[in-house]
Amino acid sequence: MDPHKVIRYPLMGEKATMLREKENKLSFIVSSESTRKDVKEAIESLYSVKVVRVHSMNTVQGNKKVHVKLAPEFSAEEVASHFGVL
Repeated sequence: MDPHKVIRYPLMGEKATMLREKENKLSFIVSSESTRKDVKEAIESLYSVKVVRVHSMNTVQGNKKVHVKLAPEFSAEEVASHFGVL
């Protein structure tokens, strides 16, 4: 699956900010057809990072939200600054 079709947009809310700062996690809304493996491959190819874990959930609005934990050698804050969240 094309990485640009998997990732729709990053989340910038209060919870996403706390996860980014405290747990080195990034939060995204992704395509509802994408799997955890698709999300992991898309994040790794788009942002040149190593993903440790992907946690996905469906929202009440019908979107699919994921929290992606990065390896300790990569900073979620730094990656977020590249796509304009900070």
